[in-house]
Amino acid sequence: MRWIVDGMNVIGTRPDGWWRDRQRAMAALVDRLEAWARREDLTVTVVFEKPPTPPIESTVISVTHAPAAAPGSADDEIVRIIRADPRPDQIRVATSDRALAERVRSANATVWPAERLRELIDPR
Repeated sequence: MRWIVDGMNVIGTRPDGWWRDRQRAMAALVDRLEAWARREDLTVTVVFEKPPTPPIESTVISVTHAPAAAPGSADDEIVRIIRADPRPDQIRVATSDRALAERVRSANATVWPAERLRELIDPR
């Protein structure tokens, strides 16, 4: 199973002050996803709306962003990635965005609630 993570959607599942330092929240999410991917031997891509500044790099997971920073552009990038994959049925997208979830299912991938992924990678 390949995972695609709607980055800011997962970050936004907890009102922990992430909005005061988005870069730090993005880096923390990548760190948690790396540990999870290593532990479970998973292929994970996290998609952000805008490129993190400074860039966040990983040798464990793929960190990417939408080509144009506009509302909904991360959603478009996630759907593009699914449609470009020869096995969309092997992709699980972590998001709680209803519109994106519908598009993901229409592209033959599955959806996992963002809150459940956050709890899995970062238990309270």
